Amino acid sequence: MPLSSSSIRKTVQTYLGRHPGERDSLAGLLAALDRPVDVTARTTLPGHVTCSAVVVDRHGRVLQVRRRATGLMLTPGGHIEPEDRTLPAAALREVAEEAGIRPGSLCLSRQMLGSPVDIDVHDIDADPSKAEPAHQHYDFRYVFCLAGEEPPAITSQDEEVSGARWVPLAEVASPTLREKLLRARLDGRPEPVNASALIHDDRGRYLLHLRDHKPGIWQPGAFDLLGGGRSHEDRSLEDTLLRELSEEVPDLRLEDLEPYTVETATGVDGLSVPVQVFTGRWRGNPDRLRLHEGVLLRWFTPDVLDRLRLSPGTRDLIRRHAARNSPHNEQGTVPAVWGGGSRTVLQGIGVHLHLEDAEGRVLLGLRHPDSQYAGDTWHYLAGRCEQESALGCLVREAEEEAGLVIDPVDAELAHVVHVVDSPGALPLVQLVFRARRWKGEPEVLESDKCLAWKWWPRDELPDRIVPYTRTAIAAIAEGRPYSQMGW
Repeated sequence: MPLSSSSIRKTVQTYLGRHPGERDSLAGLLAALDRPVDVTARTTLPGHVTCSAVVVDRHGRVLQVRRRATGLMLTPGGHIEPEDRTLPAAALREVAEEAGIRPGSLCLSRQMLGSPVDIDVHDIDADPSKAEPAHQHYDFRYVFCLAGEEPPAITSQDEEVSGARWVPLAEVASPTLREKLLRARLDGRPEPVNASALIHDDRGRYLLHLRDHKPGIWQPGAFDLLGGGRSHEDRSLEDTLLRELSEEVPDLRLEDLEPYTVETATGVDGLSVPVQVFTGRWRGNPDRLRLHEGVLLRWFTPDVLDRLRLSPGTRDLIRRHAARNSPHNEQGTVPAVWGGGSRTVLQGIGVHLHLEDAEGRVLLGLRHPDSQYAGDTWHYLAGRCEQESALGCLVREAEEEAGLVIDPVDAELAHVVHVVDSPGALPLVQLVFRARRWKGEPEVLESDKCLAWKWWPRDELPDRIVPYTRTAIAAIAEGRPYSQMGW
């Protein structure tokens, strides 16, 4: 199916919005688009659309190939074929055919974002051997950057190309293309041009978007993250993401939105696509959201991802995030388990060390301001209970965090706090152990978690202290074994 004149006209109008002085030179193209013809067909006269690929490497050089027919050094390009879904796809096919560079070795430039850097109108001489009269080419020139550090090996198409070389921007043959490339200050370094949101709820669940099963969209009929491509109007990739979310799910409001990582995906045309992934928290019911694009939104835990139609890259990204930000963290949270039509909530387990010195003061640590939980707040020496006994966890955490050596026989369970930190959050079982004896003086060994250790009188505790820590200290002093909060 040929490209529609309406889609090409939209591209031209966008281009003229950036280069209004070229409207007269493109009058023939605009007139051709108003005719009931396929403007991409080589039989359409007196002119038709062609496409070229301007490939820029990390040294700011442009790939040019030598045409056998003319001997000229030009960027790879040529006529549009019926299978070309878009104009950039035609340019990508040409550079693959003429130079052997596959789409996966290329990515879009941030400056151009898939829009033509130049639309050149040039005359083509008559070719009696092909029964072609003199005509014009309206050449749409698209910029691509190399995804890798070094240029791939060039494999010239012997039928039409006799050689290739990389030339500095200032030596590009076409004057109009050269001027626009220099003005754009292209350095050939790939940058993210897409932004996605890795949305989680602190309960081990991730929000995924089921895309429409339609041709021409990224990952049709598959689950993926919300997000999309950058536009020329976006001032930043965060603006890109917020705009895309407002278009896709206007009622969705995320907490703690921040950059997380850059992933590389494969675009619709086979391009390498660097994606800036942001993380954000949300705790709502996706069925209550208005969804303007796609089929549905659903929460999923990492253990069910293999059952979904999902790209391997997205699956790996979620699992990496889950491994580093397990809900079974210092607060002891773990995800819910679903099965057999019922919902079993697994209680999170945390261990805490209650130490008192000879004066009855309690040891507390000041957590790092960037800590995921209780930043810039005083708290027990604490940790998550992994595949180990609670006492074993206590001994390990004490030595790793503060250099304290504790014999398990010298520790006893002093208090249990059953906590629900916030509405809808999973309950946490916080075990507080008292150590009667230990070796060593507390020292800061994990400065990314704790800034200082200090002994505090029980009646002069700091204002900024984890609430259940304050509760446990008071309960231990009173000899109470159990308390609960947030229920």
